[in-house]
Amino acid sequence: MASGSAPPQILCASFNQDNSLFSVGTKDGFKIFDARTGRLLYENEIGGLNVVEMRYGTSLIAIVGTGEKPSLSPRRLCLFNTIKDAPKRDLNFRSTILAVRFSRTRLIVVLQDKTFIYDLNSAHILEEIDTVHNPKGLCAFAPNSEWCYLAIPASTSKGSALVYKASEPELICQIDAHQSPLAAMAFSSNGMYLATASEKGTMVRVHIVAQATKSHSFRRGAYPSTIYSLSFGPSIDLPDVLLATSSSGSLHMFFLDAARNGRNQTNKLLGSIIPGSKAITDALDPANHHVIHNVSPAETRSCLAVHSVEYSQNSSKFPAVRTVVYMVTHDGYFREYTISTTKSNESSWVLEREFSLPDSTLKQKEHHKD
Repeated sequence: MASGSAPPQILCASFNQDNSLFSVGTKDGFKIFDARTGRLLYENEIGGLNVVEMRYGTSLIAIVGTGEKPSLSPRRLCLFNTIKDAPKRDLNFRSTILAVRFSRTRLIVVLQDKTFIYDLNSAHILEEIDTVHNPKGLCAFAPNSEWCYLAIPASTSKGSALVYKASEPELICQIDAHQSPLAAMAFSSNGMYLATASEKGTMVRVHIVAQATKSHSFRRGAYPSTIYSLSFGPSIDLPDVLLATSSSGSLHMFFLDAARNGRNQTNKLLGSIIPGSKAITDALDPANHHVIHNVSPAETRSCLAVHSVEYSQNSSKFPAVRTVVYMVTHDGYFREYTISTTKSNESSWVLEREFSLPDSTLKQKEHHKD
């Protein structure tokens, strides 16, 4: 892990919808990077930003300021064009904007007590949802799914989520996931599965959205820890792995059904015979959980994306599953890890890349497509 003087603090970080790009916001402005090469594509010292959200690989981004400049009010959403280096449209709200999400046709804006679903082309409000108090702007969005699923907290006292179709705004289900309030959520790429973690952080659960039922339950650890980020593998069908970062500074990888089948796991039979036993074996079977300790300083927020999951049919001495993970930490670093797991459940990891985000300089401005 890199050492030395601490770089300027990252105020926000996010990956775009296919995890090919990532952005960071600081007290000075924002930067956009190519996640695969580490190349800085764009930077703008516009002022302090709490939200920077990209729309795929296009020139359109959403930014929300810290309020240190009148033009960057935390109650103003600016749709910004990176080719023209200029705002395209502003949307003003009565309270602080906490989160923004894009699909190709929808814009999601999350406030403390309301969530808005916009038609992106017209900027017309399709749905205004009164929500429970949501001071962290917690939400999950599946922009690449058919219905553009959106999940927001349903309670301030327990870990329940409401799931909406954002494509045709409609509440479809409530998922009761944990006894404690939610701290993190993420959809699989096709929107079929929703991963959740509570403020306690000892359990990570996966739910089938269409049935509002739990499919997997994993024990992260015995002691409480805040889950900062959750990310499924990029499979368009059944997800194979789920990764999580926590305030302990650890990276956790959980194997789901697709990966276990690929690694010839045998506990599937128990789950099919004894109702309810599947969640128990998921939580207790160490074959389903691998940990990398000290990937970041403790209590340092992080943003996570699974780039790829590859399988091999070689002998047990070689990796059966090779997972490539991108991670941006708020101490100002990007890291790429490769996690290899054999069929005999031995795992190893390699830090492939690490670089300082504030130290990156722009060599040639990239023009994203509209």
